[in-house]
Order: sequence, then C-alpha cells, then structure tokens
Amino acid sequence: MARIDFYILSDADPMARYRVACRIAEKAWGTGHRVHIHTDSPQESRKMDQLLWTFRDRSFVPHAVEPENAGEFPVTIGHSPALDIRQVLINLAAEVPVFFEQFERVAEIVSRNRESSEKDRERYRFYRDRDCKLNHHHLDS
Repeated sequence: MARIDFYILSDADPMARYRVACRIAEKAWGTGHRVHIHTDSPQESRKMDQLLWTFRDRSFVPHAVEPENAGEFPVTIGHSPALDIRQVLINLAAEVPVFFEQFERVAEIVSRNRESSEKDRERYRFYRDRDCKLNHHHLDS
C-alpha cells in the first residue's frame, strides 16, 4: 500500500502548490527516486514543465512532459497514467489517479485556497477509506 504524504501549505497562492511540487520532485530525484507529476490537463503539465526549469536559480531536474521514451527521464509530467515504474507520485490533479497504488509514495499538496478545499477533503477521505498510511506536513510556502 502506498504511503500518502499531505503537504499542507499556509499560502493560498495557487502557484504555491506548483513550487512545492518542484521542491518535492527535486528532493525525490536527488535521492534516486523516479517521479511522476500528475496534472489535470496538458496546459497544467506545460506550466509545471516551465516552472521546473525556473523555480530555483541553481537547480536542474531532468524531466519531460508525457515522453514516448519515459524510461529515459527520472521525472515525468503528464495528465495520463505514468508510463513506466516510478516510486513517487506528486498529484496536482483534483481527483486521485486510478493508478496511485503502483507508487510507493504519493504526495498530495493542499493549499488554503477555498476553491480546492472540498476536492482536497475528498482525496483525503479516499485514501483514509482504503487504509493508506497518511502523513501530514505543515509547510510555510
């Protein structure tokens, strides 16, 4: 069963979720994990792609958006299911991906944004009802 980490942000800025996703992806990749960042749309995938190039001055996270040869990239981004075996899923989508159980760890990033709060609670209940190991991390974004 996957370990689910909820990262609860103090910041309501919608971009805060993306910046934290970049930090999690960088840390996971830096420790040798293969990462998939799941989004709701091609537009959101492109936004995440751009941010991974620019979120930190001296950072490089090798990644690709829905590549055909996903195995060549330690970090993939997309709105479709992950194409190969990955250890870490960073979910930026509103819904829990149906393929979440293929991952060892799932990162759910929750902001103080009122628009997303009901979806955040639904995802929490989904994991809790499946007896997933839930962890909470309160972050100052």
